[in-house]
Amino acid sequence: MSVPLDKKSTMASFNRAARTYDAHDFLQREVGSRVLQQLDMLVVNPENIADLGAGTGRFSRLLGRRFKKSKLYLVDFAIKMLFRARYNKKVRLFSRERYICGDMEALPIADGQIDLAFTSLALQWSQQLELSVAEIRRILSPGGLFLFATLGPDTLRELRESFDLVSSDPHVNEFLDMHEVGDILSAQGFSDPVLTTERIIVEYQDVMKLMRDLKGIGASNVSTGRQKTLMGKARLAGMIKRYNALRRNNKVPATYEVIIGHAWALDRGQKKGNTEHTFPLSRLKKR
Repeated sequence: MSVPLDKKSTMASFNRAARTYDAHDFLQREVGSRVLQQLDMLVVNPENIADLGAGTGRFSRLLGRRFKKSKLYLVDFAIKMLFRARYNKKVRLFSRERYICGDMEALPIADGQIDLAFTSLALQWSQQLELSVAEIRRILSPGGLFLFATLGPDTLRELRESFDLVSSDPHVNEFLDMHEVGDILSAQGFSDPVLTTERIIVEYQDVMKLMRDLKGIGASNVSTGRQKTLMGKARLAGMIKRYNALRRNNKVPATYEVIIGHAWALDRGQKKGNTEHTFPLSRLKKR
C-alpha cells in the first residue's frame, strides 16, 4: 500500500518548479512521447481533448498539431504551470486552448464532455487514484479514449534503498503497480485496458545532480510521513555513500518504472463487470 501524499505540499512543489521545469523534463518528454505513440495504431477523431496535469503545455501543443480541429483543455492544479503554458503558447483570439486550474480528483469539467483524455506522469500525484480515475471516466464521452502514463513501485528504488539505510522516515514517494492500476481502471468503468511496464534507467554523474533534476520538475518527496526538517549533513553524506556503491562506469543509475496504457470509456448502456480485455479491432488502424 502506498503512503498518502500531502496535496498542499505537492501543489506548492510544482508551483515552485514552473520556471525550471522545461530545463529538467527530459524524462517527461521521453515518456509522454511513448504515450502519444499509442495513437499511431488507434482510430480516434476527438472534438474535445483534455491534457490532465498539463504542466507547461508541451504535449497539449503536440496534440493540437495532430488534431488540428479539436478543442484543447489544459488542466493542472499548479496555476503557475498554466501561466507558463500560456506564455509558451502565446494564446491568440479565438484560440482552441482553454486553461483550467483544477484538481484531477474533482475536475471542473462537465460529464461526458471530453473525447480524448491524456495524462503523462501526473496520476501518481493523486492522493486517491480511484478518485482521479473516476473523474476521468466521468468527463469522457461514451467510447472516449484515455491515454496515460504513471510511475510504478520500482521508480527511484536506488534512491529509496540508499535513504532507507540511513533513515527510517520515507524520503521517496511510493507508487502502485501495474495490476493495481488495471484493477482501478476496470472498477471505475473503463473497458479494454491495455497496460505495459517499461524500465528506463537514467545515468547521472553524481547523486546531487539527480536530486537537482527532481527538484527542478517539482518531484519532491510529498508523502505525509516524510521528514519535514532538513536532513543532517551526516545522514545526507551516508545516503550518498550508499548510493555511490551502485556506481558503474563512473555513473550512478536512477531507475524509473513507467506504466503506459490506454482504455476506453464504457458505453453508458453497457454493463460494468465485463472482465474481457480483448482489444476492439474496430479501433485498430489497418497496417
